[in-house]
Order: sequence, then structure tokens, then C-alpha cells
Amino acid sequence: MIPTRKLIKNASLRMLPFSDAVSDQLPLGQLLRLSLFQISVGMAAVMLLGTLNRVMIVELGVMAWIVAIMIAIPVLVAPFRALLGFRSDTYRSAIGWKRIPYLWFGSMWQFGGLAIMPMGLLVLSGDQVAGPEWAGEVGAALAFLLTGLGMHMTQTAGLALAADRASDETRPQVVALLYVMFLLGMGVSAVLIGTLLRDFSALRLVQVVQGAAVVTLLLNVIALWKQEKVSPMTKAEREAPRPAFADAWRDLTANRDALRLLVVVFLGTLAFNMQDVLLEPYGGEILGLSVSATTLLTAMWAVGALIGFGLAARWLKGAINPHRMAARGILVGLVAFCAVIFAAPMASPVMFFAGAFGIGLGGGLFAVATLNSAMALETTGTAGKGLALGAWGAAQATAAGLSIFIGGATRDIVNAAALNGSLGDVLQSATTGYAVVYHIEIGVLFVTLIALGPLVRARALSTSTPTPVGLAEFPT
Repeated sequence: MIPTRKLIKNASLRMLPFSDAVSDQLPLGQLLRLSLFQISVGMAAVMLLGTLNRVMIVELGVMAWIVAIMIAIPVLVAPFRALLGFRSDTYRSAIGWKRIPYLWFGSMWQFGGLAIMPMGLLVLSGDQVAGPEWAGEVGAALAFLLTGLGMHMTQTAGLALAADRASDETRPQVVALLYVMFLLGMGVSAVLIGTLLRDFSALRLVQVVQGAAVVTLLLNVIALWKQEKVSPMTKAEREAPRPAFADAWRDLTANRDALRLLVVVFLGTLAFNMQDVLLEPYGGEILGLSVSATTLLTAMWAVGALIGFGLAARWLKGAINPHRMAARGILVGLVAFCAVIFAAPMASPVMFFAGAFGIGLGGGLFAVATLNSAMALETTGTAGKGLALGAWGAAQATAAGLSIFIGGATRDIVNAAALNGSLGDVLQSATTGYAVVYHIEIGVLFVTLIALGPLVRARALSTSTPTPVGLAEFPT
């Protein structure tokens, strides 16, 4: 007879949302600690793309084009994620660590960038009494560069380490957990940082941003602690020549499925993120929603994404083809963008919020499915997991940055032409620019479906076994 104490322990473990992600190689405590790096990356993403964006323009009075350049800097270094992943694959150390050094140095870059950022921003705003006139631009650009580079290095090495330690059976669960932690980091950080900066002052800006730097370092040190085994390398192994990045990239792209997956990730991310800077202005300008109402859009998007993780749990538990699940996310996105478009002529805020929810749901399904596919890629030759995940991250981050620029620029150009009558009386409305962007996103989603088709067929030819995801009891 099983003791009551053991029964209670086993029951409590089964009730945890991610209990199925645990394996002998990656126990629950180490898995939860490792996932903390996603919280720090989510916090940095919120600060770079949200909070500091608004602070620079509104409170500090920095010109919008300078702000756009600063925000673009982390996007410009995103393609280097593939190189960072490859270097972590081939890193040689006396104690045999590969991922931990890159997690550590990524944390240091991230910490350093956030530590000097408030000073650079204050000088950039004109609060300068000594030094060259260009000091503000250089200081702020350096801060954004260091923070962006640290984010990419930390996330690439962290995901590669998770892929190394997770078993084939638990890898989908680990993917879902890491995504939830990233969303949690973004959500909690947005609320806390927004609340702390409500009564803005130069001193408060320094305290909040440098406080975030300290929290980043603490979270990442806890995350990497004892996550990689010490396995000393011989002198011959340490001095052996490293493979060239070009050779490893050739080995990775020789796998046509891997190359097609990167194309799918780029196109799908481009389609889902083009509306990032337009959704709230659309609600306020076209539907007349209040500021408080439009801020709920982010919450609706996050709820949709979390429900997407729950659906991914059930579908992956039934051994669904992850590419087929990505296709379902794209189809949900198509319906969601249609709802957003029709919300204006029907003057329906309910339809608009439903569309925002659907964008989060479809985007969450697509992201989890493609990351799961990237972690499960069969790499050959000199290509390793780090390179595959770095390439996935580079494709996603680059597409996300480009999509925001394309969406905003397209809206402005089309609206300028529409409002001056160049497109005719029927289209002489502020709605036209937004509608064009949403229609472009729908078109790109259809192109993504076309690119995804061969991957679904290729996976269908191979046999697969059910892999539990561990999100069936995810709290709603």
C-alpha cells in the first residue's frame, strides 16, 4: 500500500502546470531556475520597445526619428544570433562548459547596457553641462547596443541549453514553459515599471532602469547556476581547430526543411507583428476608444497567447504535427485580422477586441510550434542546436523589427495619399492606411501557409509518437 504522504506528494506534482516538462536530465527545480533568463529578457524587451520609447518622446522631448534609430539598434544586431549560437556550439573551455559562458557574458552585456542607459538618455535630452555635443547620441546608442546584444546572447544560449538538457519527450513542454515565462516577464515588468515611472523625474528614471539592471543580473545568475555539468576537456580537445561558421551554416541550410522553416518563421513573424504599433492608435483614432480601453488590448493579446499555449498542450500531447499546429495559428490569425478590419465599418469595439485576442492566440500557436520545430531539428555535420536556435531567433527578431517599421511607414504613406484625395473620395479616410496594413498582413499569412505546406507533408511521412506537453492543467 502506498503511504499517504507519497500519494499527496505525487498528486501535488501532477497538479503543477508544467509537471510533464520534468525529466531525469532536467528536474523541476533546475527547469524553473533556468527559465528565469526569459523573465529578464522579457523585462528588457518591454523597456526597449515600450517604456523607454514613450519616455524619450514624451518626458525627455527627444525627436521621434532619433528614438526610432535607437530602437532599431537591437534589431540590427539580431542576425548575429546565428553566429552566437554557433559559437556556443563550438566553445572550448578547460571545464567543458559551452552554454554557461555565453549566458554569463550575455547577462553582463545586458546589465551594462541598462546600467548606463539612463545617463545616456538624460544627456541625449539636452541635460548636459560638459563634454562634446555628440556624447548623448553615442551614449544612448551604446546603451541600446549593449542591451540588445546581451538580450540576444542570453536568449540564444539559454534556449540552446534548454534544448541540450531536455529529452525528446519533454522538449515541447520546456518550449511552452519558456514562452510563458517570457510573457510573464513582459507583463509583470510592464506593470511595475509603468507604475514606478508614473511620477517621472530624472532621478526616478535612473533608479528604475538601473534597478532593472541589477534584477537582470540576479535573475540570470540564479538561472545559470549549476545548469551545465563540469566535464574537463583534454589539451588536444581544447586546441583542436574549430569548424568555420560558413561550413556550419552550409550544413544547416543543406537541410531543405531547416531552410524552409527559417523562411516560414520570418514570414509568419512579419505578418503577425506588423500591427504592433498600430493596434492601439487604430482603436483610439478610428473607433474612438479611450486610453484606458486601448491599454486593455495588450491584456487581450496576452490572454489569447496563453490560451494558445493551452491548446498547444492538448494538441502536442496527441502527437500533432507541429507544422500543422503552426498552420492552425495562421488560420486563426487570418480570421483575427478580418475581425479587426470589419470592426471599423461596423463600429464594433467588441469585434475589435475579439480580433486582438485572436492575434494573440494565433501568434502564440505559431511561435510555440516553430520554436518546437527548431529545437527538434536534426542537425548534421558541424551544425548544432545553438546554430539552429540562433538562426530561428535571428529570423524572428529581424522580422519583428522590420515589420514594425513597415507597418508604421505604410500607414503614414497611405494615409497621406488618402487624406489629400489622391486615392479618390471613397478612400479619403484615416481608416485607409490601417486597412492597407491589415490586408498586407493577411496576404503575407497566405504566403506563409504556402511556404509551410511542404513541411507539413514531409513531417506527415515520418512516424511520430505522442509527446505530452504538460499544459493541460494550465491555470486560466
